[in-house]
Amino acid sequence: MDDASPLSTSSRPTAGAPTCADCGTELAPGLLACPTCRRLVNSERLKALAAEAEQARHAGDLAAALTAWRSALDLLPADSRQHEQVLLTIQGLSRQVEAGAAAPGAPTQASPSSAASASSGRMPDARSARLSQADPGASPVAAASAPRAPAAGARTGNSKGAAQAAAGLGSLALLLLSKGKMLLLGLTKGGAGLSFLLSFGVYWAAWGWKFALGILASLYVHEMGHVAVLARYGIAATAPMFVPGLGAFVRMKQRPATRREDARVGLAGPTAGAAAAIAAYLGFLAGAGPVWGVIAKLGAWINLFNLLPVWQLDGGRGFAALNRSQRWFAVFAIGAAWAISEEGLLLLLLLVALGRAAGRDAPAEPDHPMLFRYVGLLALLTALAVIHVPGAPVR
Repeated sequence: MDDASPLSTSSRPTAGAPTCADCGTELAPGLLACPTCRRLVNSERLKALAAEAEQARHAGDLAAALTAWRSALDLLPADSRQHEQVLLTIQGLSRQVEAGAAAPGAPTQASPSSAASASSGRMPDARSARLSQADPGASPVAAASAPRAPAAGARTGNSKGAAQAAAGLGSLALLLLSKGKMLLLGLTKGGAGLSFLLSFGVYWAAWGWKFALGILASLYVHEMGHVAVLARYGIAATAPMFVPGLGAFVRMKQRPATRREDARVGLAGPTAGAAAAIAAYLGFLAGAGPVWGVIAKLGAWINLFNLLPVWQLDGGRGFAALNRSQRWFAVFAIGAAWAISEEGLLLLLLLVALGRAAGRDAPAEPDHPMLFRYVGLLALLTALAVIHVPGAPVR
């Protein structure tokens, strides 16, 4: 912290500037606590959020409780005891979400009543209160990789037309209807719908409307998988946005509190994307036309690419929750999948996973559900990525 920062108390407050309700000290922009008397600047708002969180918890709405506590966390100095208490409460509620618990009045790791001391008004510690709020806004979850162009010769004349396309869309509809309300609302927020239409126009011009619609639906389901789990954990996020030629992404407005949360948010995308690829493949098997086989194969490849255990990709988030022995098991699984399938992308995954397994950032605690999810997705997506699609016409 810069010693010359505007922490000193002004004896003559600037006209119109906010002042501390207790001691009258002028409060510079960005302060979360009064530098003189340590009173929390947002104490009234914190009281309201604590009451809202407690009410939601007793009603069994853990997502709403988490949403309120995360909002409170953003208003607390990171070095304060209240911040620590609220963070522990969030972690306790998060564990309940993972376990599927939503019983009214269920206990947490840290009692919300003790965390409600965040609204008590004063900071008990003597460290500086001028701490900028953590920037919650600019971290993409994971951008779905751009679709590759179909193989040379894939463009043909008219296929069997609208009837075949309708059959393929029907398979995707089975998936979409299961989460219909959330999926439909996703396209109505912000510029999501417009970005979808822009990408649709680009892909239609290049490869035909059926391929464009199918691959964008696959990308959309992938991103809504992230959105659904973010909502479950009470983490604010944007609607999916599409970038022609680059895929799609969702931006978090708040950060996950633990590696476990981040891992589950990350792998929710490939899980939903795998379901979309299966739906397209079922349409292909039902005779809807080879285009749906191409969509299934390409969708699986995109989601397999997202399993790369690197920083911003979904696999990097999932890998971060695995301990050292689990990472080496994942390396073995990737190597076995590559040896069996000979899919070249898996060699890249293997090399990156080797580097992560040899690193020193692994947690001590194992995460068995995450290992099972990662290896299961690896096997399923590899099987779909290597399916044979005779002719593979797109138009």
